[in-house]
Amino acid sequence: MREFLYKLTKGIETKDIPQDLHYLISDLSKLKAIKQQKNFYKLHSDYRFGILDISRSNTGFLEVISHKKVKDLLIEEKDLLNSTKGDLVLAKRVYSKFGRPKAKVVYIVKKKDNYQVVYTKNINNKIVGINVKTGIQSIISASAKSLKKLPLKTVLKIDSKTSSIVEVLGILDDPKVDEKISLALYDKKEYFSDKSELEAKSFGDFVDKNMYPNRVDLTHLPFCTIDPVTAKDFDDAIYYDTREHALYVAIADVSEYVFFQGNIDKEARQRGFSIYFPHKSIPMLPRALSENICSLKPNEDRLTFTFKITLDTKTLEVKKEELLESVINSKRRFDYEEVDAILSTKKYADEDKKVVDFLLPLNELAKKIRKKRLQKGYDFHTSDIRMILDSEQNLLKTFKEVETPSHSLVEECMLLANKAAAKMFDYGIFRIHEPPSYDDIAKLLEQVAELGIFVKFKPDIHSLIVEIQQKAKELNLQEEVDMLIIRAQKQARYSANNIGHFGLGFDRYTHFTSPIRRYSDLTLHRLLKSIIKNDKKFKEYLLKDIEPLCERLSELERESDKVAYDFMDRKYARWAKENIDEIFEAVITSTHAMPIATTSGEIEGARIHLIENDVEFLEKIDIRILGSDIATTKIIGDITQVEREGIK
Repeated sequence: MREFLYKLTKGIETKDIPQDLHYLISDLSKLKAIKQQKNFYKLHSDYRFGILDISRSNTGFLEVISHKKVKDLLIEEKDLLNSTKGDLVLAKRVYSKFGRPKAKVVYIVKKKDNYQVVYTKNINNKIVGINVKTGIQSIISASAKSLKKLPLKTVLKIDSKTSSIVEVLGILDDPKVDEKISLALYDKKEYFSDKSELEAKSFGDFVDKNMYPNRVDLTHLPFCTIDPVTAKDFDDAIYYDTREHALYVAIADVSEYVFFQGNIDKEARQRGFSIYFPHKSIPMLPRALSENICSLKPNEDRLTFTFKITLDTKTLEVKKEELLESVINSKRRFDYEEVDAILSTKKYADEDKKVVDFLLPLNELAKKIRKKRLQKGYDFHTSDIRMILDSEQNLLKTFKEVETPSHSLVEECMLLANKAAAKMFDYGIFRIHEPPSYDDIAKLLEQVAELGIFVKFKPDIHSLIVEIQQKAKELNLQEEVDMLIIRAQKQARYSANNIGHFGLGFDRYTHFTSPIRRYSDLTLHRLLKSIIKNDKKFKEYLLKDIEPLCERLSELERESDKVAYDFMDRKYARWAKENIDEIFEAVITSTHAMPIATTSGEIEGARIHLIENDVEFLEKIDIRILGSDIATTKIIGDITQVEREGIK
């Protein structure tokens, strides 16, 4: 829907209006909100589409959908037209000589949530639904007799408009229902249509390279993949020619199998990204593709889109970049731990010699490239929390996944390929990251000052941030301060127009290396193929709707992250429920109205809402868990004083 409204804002031809949206054009015409010229429709300049946000005082703010950056519009409570936070609406500008730009809602295009997730509860001998996000009571459109047949705390996905039951997800007390709840909250699907599954399986299990005589045969080169030990889809492989000083970054050629606007493509576009839970993944593509014919499995011929990047080992500059439609045969599937061991000990099995012979010098080169890159970019000391679950999907323990030399090696190779791809077009699909605003930097300086880090403002934001990081290192606060720096920055996103990537320090950047799990990369592959084949017609067709697609992919990326985070919060809530009155170490990570402490130790990362408010940021405390709501995932605790030996 957002893609369509984005087009309508700029203007759209009648033939490009989907059949199922003709009603919207009719409604907008009745409101006189669109202008029609023959077979062309465009939103009137007095109107704006946007996402509604509502403050605690019931004042609305419209985040405008526009091809250019515009200010949010203020909407007074009387002008909200029964719309609620997160709704997609049409607003009409209200002009005045003074004050900030205002508007009033005239049409609700789409409610924020098409579906709600509720669990059943008996209230006054009546079965009702309790919304798992808000705890608010919801009506379920079903007979009392049928609802009473369901066990209490049955989790349901219901239609927001009709209140009818769409799907029975499970029982709230069952830990295995968590993934279904997280997916349903953001209307994500695990399974693919029968048509897509059949289409994916039709490609078989192996590649006959003789069927692709026009591709460059690289099967003689000892490529390898380096991934997490649990990975099942391998979309990148590397090889380094030490004589030519040429780095080969081979990426699964997904576009060879996913036909543009075919069954699989339509579903992949709706998903946008793969979603990763601790125990499983929800892939963007059917597993017959993502874990089989597209995956760069060891000792199997696979179709790839490969960058050959020739480097000057003295200046560390790129001398030449070639993009090849190719066939490779990966000789080894490494996990990160295996490569780290090889890099540190220089010991390896005899059969790995051909691969290790290029990995060791490539690692040394990558370290130099990284050092040079960080003169403009940033080195953030952050770590992701990973969960280990038991067979019943209960939380056993957590650990921090930190960057190691093997991660850094792979990252530098992927960055080189992504940069090379971004040089091939001026309008398309870039990965951009805007610099932080001066207001955000001023707030950051205040926050770090509370930690004893005093830095004077300077217009050179890069050197300012580096200075903050250096002082944080002296106080052993690198990870904590880096998190504040990241929060002060804007989110990276996709854009048809290039403005550079602030965090990486790159003038041009895009995503090329993960087409199995990101639709952005699959789109880019199609664009690059149209360029190297000089297929102007297909290129123009791809670029026709690229701006709304970039906006939609940025939105889908955030949603995918939210699904994964929601799942983790559910596991923390169940763990807390089993540890009521127990005491744990924690650190204050938010000092707002209801402070939040984050646990450390064996179970790290659980967010505990504190009933006290006299706390300081990053203060280390002991907390007692008082309660946990598994539905809303909210955990309540208070600060306590205990002997260190008494900590569980």
